[in-house]
Amino acid sequence: MKVFTHTRATRMYDGTEQDLLCLLASRAGISPEYYDIAGTLHVTSDDTRRAILSAMGFDTTSQESLATTLADWDEASWRQPCDPILILEQGYGPTRWAFRLPLEEKEETQLVLTWHLCDEKGTVVHREDAGPRLVPQEVQMVAGRRMARLELPLVPNLALGYYDLSVVGTIGATTTKGVLRVVVAPAHCYVPPGMAHGERVWGLAVQLYALRSRTNWGVGDFTDLARLVEWAGKELGAGIIGLNPLHALKNSRPHHLSPYSPTSRLFLNELYIDLDRLPEYHASPEAQRLRHSPEFQTGVEQARAADFVDSESVVKAKRTMLDLAYRQFLTENYAGTEPSLQPTSARGWLLERFIRDEGESLERFALFQVLEEDRRLIEQAPKLWPEWPEQYRNPGTPALREFARRHRKRVRFFQYVQWVAADQLRAANTRASQVHMTVGLYPDLALGSDRNGAEAWMLQDTLALTADCGAPPDAFAPQGQNWGFAPFNPLRLKSTGYRSFIELLRKTLRQGGAIRIDHVMMLFRLFWVPRGLTAAAGAYVQYPAEDLLRILALESVRAQTLVIGEDLGTVPDYVREQLARYKILSYRVLYFERNWDGSCKPPSAYPDQSLAVVTTHDLPTLTGYWSGEDIRLRARLGMYVHEQAVQQAFEERARDKTHFLTALQGAGLLPTGVSAQQESVPAMTPELCRAIHLYLAGSPAWVVLANLDDVIGEVTQMNLPGTVDAYPNWSRKLSLSLEELQQDERVQSLSAALRALRPSTTQP
Repeated sequence: MKVFTHTRATRMYDGTEQDLLCLLASRAGISPEYYDIAGTLHVTSDDTRRAILSAMGFDTTSQESLATTLADWDEASWRQPCDPILILEQGYGPTRWAFRLPLEEKEETQLVLTWHLCDEKGTVVHREDAGPRLVPQEVQMVAGRRMARLELPLVPNLALGYYDLSVVGTIGATTTKGVLRVVVAPAHCYVPPGMAHGERVWGLAVQLYALRSRTNWGVGDFTDLARLVEWAGKELGAGIIGLNPLHALKNSRPHHLSPYSPTSRLFLNELYIDLDRLPEYHASPEAQRLRHSPEFQTGVEQARAADFVDSESVVKAKRTMLDLAYRQFLTENYAGTEPSLQPTSARGWLLERFIRDEGESLERFALFQVLEEDRRLIEQAPKLWPEWPEQYRNPGTPALREFARRHRKRVRFFQYVQWVAADQLRAANTRASQVHMTVGLYPDLALGSDRNGAEAWMLQDTLALTADCGAPPDAFAPQGQNWGFAPFNPLRLKSTGYRSFIELLRKTLRQGGAIRIDHVMMLFRLFWVPRGLTAAAGAYVQYPAEDLLRILALESVRAQTLVIGEDLGTVPDYVREQLARYKILSYRVLYFERNWDGSCKPPSAYPDQSLAVVTTHDLPTLTGYWSGEDIRLRARLGMYVHEQAVQQAFEERARDKTHFLTALQGAGLLPTGVSAQQESVPAMTPELCRAIHLYLAGSPAWVVLANLDDVIGEVTQMNLPGTVDAYPNWSRKLSLSLEELQQDERVQSLSAALRALRPSTTQP
């Protein structure tokens, strides 16, 4: 038994202020240095350390405050009877858990412990008593009190899942209570049975908003998605449909259109709702009168015919109709008045069940939207939530509970909207199952959310709101990147039992048969940039990767959802090793898969546990790449420092095109009449597009995706990083409608070729 005694901070930590700052930064997981993709060493400055520590909630203003903070760190665990969480892998060996309490030496013979384990349903699965005469493993004096740490064996062979261990320590009439969350996780994430037994899948990728159809209101919707699924699965033999993030957006330009900058990742974008699927919309006389008015019909037809999505107009039209549908819904399915309004039909009870199951997070998300509406009516100029009256800045205040009570009907409206969206997305997933897609829908989980949005307001206790996350310099962004998202505070994440992370995973994993985790390196480390500074002032912050990976594995297996990790940019070897161990697919982009001399890696070099794709939403389309349209666009926008840089970009592109053609030649895939010289094919052709995709399909990668943009020869890319309003990001539609796509020879030809190489279990 060890006994330590000390008084406190300043005598224990009497180094220089810089020494104390570095020590605290090390404990908090701030890396002292890092190498960028070019091998350049970057050393973390003291100013960066101080700013990041401050964002984590530490007082770093003086040598004394640093010393006090370090002493508090030492004592923090002793003030908690139990650790917040214990995460184990299924089949774990002998394991002990810790309990701490005030305990004088003479009381050791009197201490009795009683504890029990409950599963997620509240059922007690184990109960045990221990004592008296328990021997502490360690004692320490903390704030003048003798504290003892006892270790007790955990029951073996717990099944997968979450458990709450509740313990009571009793000494005479004095009791100490503690709670420990125990998690038992599988060894790795879910892999579909067919894929686990050698099936190799191909599929299509599309930005949902970009889908045209004869029925949508100017933006691709969930009904379009269900139709795409049926066609791709039954007619084309695709096993997966890749999608942009479906997260809730404010849908306003220029800053709130990106699906990677949502107001909340926990809920869905109402823009994708198909009103024509709602019975109460059809039953509403007001809605039908408005829908058939010449002005409304003209607006919908114009939005449908436009080449770019006018998200603001479309969401305004849909919100108006959703309001009218909701009124009809209440009339048909509820009775009474607020606050005693009660459901009277099966459909009404379905909404109530959804509200109950979604719980506090949906309540707060809906409340935030009502607050935004309310503040817009009150304030002369729009204000963000950090500028709201103090009683509204935190979701847990008594003033907000009263506000929610007074606005119950409107809060329920936004809950209704999410219910409708979730139900329509579920129908698209059901269709994927019915056509026997191996994987089905494959949406994206964005790295972060708008710091002035609903999620930041809801999770401000676990976010570092005075820091941004980004990326260090790499080939894609030589100056580094600052994405403007507030990162999760890893210390707060763990102290709260990772509850925010778990909920985020659950909400996204249920959206389809796979998810893509944007910037998956955030499970290991994240590049923090002090708020208001450039990426040059950033530093890496370490995250509890083993805990996060085990939780991801558990949630993936429960949801039976495949996980793909977007591992582009600066990726340490150990990250990919861990991803492979947890069966998280690596994300391999043809443009970037090069050897040291710039030549293309052969298909055999792609790892089997990966997803292979030609390009992404942030990169030029295949046609745009081949023609150099992306270079000309950047030149027109002044994104090159001088004309010589533009010429150099064209020269590099010519070499890259030659590398691609040489690789195709080596694989025996060059189209007829095409040589390995890039001059032989000045423009992208359907035959060359098909050959490039067959090159990827010949790899052992478990999944190969073909972007619809590439298949039908779109020229411009969906998003041009580094621009805000100079380019119509996240707005361009496909040039063909869903109906036209189904008749397009290019799509048919490519799908037939890919299906021949990668037959799936889909039943045509």
